[in-house]
Amino acid sequence: MKREIKFSLVFRDMWQSAGKYVPTVDQLTRVAPAIIEMGCFARVETNGGGFEQVNLLFGENPNRAVREWTKPFHEAGIQTHMLDRALNGLRMSPVPDDVRQLFYQVKKAQGTDIARTFCGLNDVRNIAPSIKYAKAAGMISQCSLCITHSPIHTVEYYTQMAMELIELGADEICIKDMAGIGRPHSLGQIVANIKAKHPEIPIQYHSHAGPGFNVASILEVCNAGCDYIDVGMEPLSWGTGHADLLTVQAMLKDAGYQVPEINMEAYMKVRSLIQEFMDDFLGLYISPRNRLMNSLLIGPGLPGGMMGSLMADLEKNLETINKSNIKNNKPLMSQDQLLIKLFNEVAYVWPRVGYPPLVTPFSQYVKNLALMNVMQMEKGKARWSMIADDIWDMILGKAGRLPGPLAPEIVEKAKAEGRQFFEGNPQDNYPDALDKYRKLMNEKHWETGEDDEELFEYAMHPAQYEAYRSGKAKVEFTADVAKRKADKQAAAAPATPANVTMAMPTTPQVMTVDVNGQAYKVTVAFGDTANAAPAEKPAAPAAQPAPAAAPAGAGKEVLSPLEGKFFLVKSASDTPVKVGDVVKEGDVLCYVEAMKTYNAVRAEFGGTVTAICLASGDAVSEDDVLMTIQG
Repeated sequence: MKREIKFSLVFRDMWQSAGKYVPTVDQLTRVAPAIIEMGCFARVETNGGGFEQVNLLFGENPNRAVREWTKPFHEAGIQTHMLDRALNGLRMSPVPDDVRQLFYQVKKAQGTDIARTFCGLNDVRNIAPSIKYAKAAGMISQCSLCITHSPIHTVEYYTQMAMELIELGADEICIKDMAGIGRPHSLGQIVANIKAKHPEIPIQYHSHAGPGFNVASILEVCNAGCDYIDVGMEPLSWGTGHADLLTVQAMLKDAGYQVPEINMEAYMKVRSLIQEFMDDFLGLYISPRNRLMNSLLIGPGLPGGMMGSLMADLEKNLETINKSNIKNNKPLMSQDQLLIKLFNEVAYVWPRVGYPPLVTPFSQYVKNLALMNVMQMEKGKARWSMIADDIWDMILGKAGRLPGPLAPEIVEKAKAEGRQFFEGNPQDNYPDALDKYRKLMNEKHWETGEDDEELFEYAMHPAQYEAYRSGKAKVEFTADVAKRKADKQAAAAPATPANVTMAMPTTPQVMTVDVNGQAYKVTVAFGDTANAAPAEKPAAPAAQPAPAAAPAGAGKEVLSPLEGKFFLVKSASDTPVKVGDVVKEGDVLCYVEAMKTYNAVRAEFGGTVTAICLASGDAVSEDDVLMTIQG
């Protein structure tokens, strides 16, 4: 009999690799006992990554979610692990050092045992503080090698990285094959090299099924000495998700390994609950394409965790492109055509920006840059004409050292815009901020929470936290679910005879949403929102005051370059532009948050701001007027 191999259920990642959201806290606490009853998991992934942001988007308190979700596993002796993005903490952009330190203290207090830390650039300098902070908080520090396939990312490259992390104090190593494009033989060699020098270090393998390599990879890494395997389960295994528990168990059992038995009655209970959650509302955000495996993903190497939200986002991107096509009498583009153009552009962009491993946030940066290029070129504009600030930070070295060299065209563009490259420690760019956020909370009369957990959430996700506290997040989410359900019902309805009039609304409808006992009126559009007639007097959510009642000011209009959400600032501690301010060409006026990045809108001309037409957090479409400036 060969050695024992243990399983970890990546429950959080199962959902986010399939779609946009994870279950609500009430759903999580319902499914946890059945997962424990299955009796086959040594570990369960309970939070991390985008988990807390998703709760905020629901209008839920993420700290309650993590505490209640981890508690039953903790009591059952099952270890819990979270995903940690090193310099970026739980978000897409870098985090101040004091916020990073508080992160581990809070998550340990909430019941999380293992911090799985990765740097999207594989820059060990970004991971080193996480090792120290996790261990100081009493957590197990598991450090990740972000696997990708390029001329730079060799077996030797990853072996050396693992040795450096172990030398810095990592307790465990995770082989993080986030796109499932690691080649089985090479992955086995990496694991064998680590075990040859450090047989005492546990190794956990995480992979996605998409391109089709990962079952073979699981067998290879186990033969080389891997200790833990991450698995998913039906109905969210395979596709952009993970290899299925039942398949992996049967394969390893046949190979002679000691693997846990599965309580199949409990398995079916969990499976049924997952389907129930999908039928409730989560399935509204899961593209059917993400349930399929696709060898086309070998080329662009986009990770499974990103493909979930990508397919949902592409709907809006396609709508934006086709609005422009209609305006310019060009043929409409299909989603398949857009997807192929995007994959081709990713293959073009990736080597030119230094081969960053395609994992959050850098997979999103590369994808967003490629998609912006596609969208701009479709409108007759130049490639690289719109690059978000966070993407520039990656290019310039502010987020860490890129694995490969930049293309001359990128270097020249940076120099032409007067941008400076950075060679120092990335953390030095992001000064401590907890005192600022503590002061803001005091001014707002908000409690900092048990173990300062509310302070942590505000400092980690300022805009989302404010939307959660105001009730705006709950209102917008509830309205979006209502619209999607109505659209789905309309699409599924049988064809209506020509002499029968459908009862489906043709204009936006006002509905009332309850948020913690407070009623809010919201406007919901049904069907084809691009062609829907506007309501006579659309109601704004009561939780978000209307913008200052300045008249539509004189001067030139500043238009939104893309669809997303409008924000005057990226951080609550920044100073927003206001009516009456004098701005000059090139100044940042505001941001449009789209595809998880903040895209700066800069002044194309100088003058005085005469009107700001939106409130922070409002949805915007391309070419909406954001503000007016009098020259």
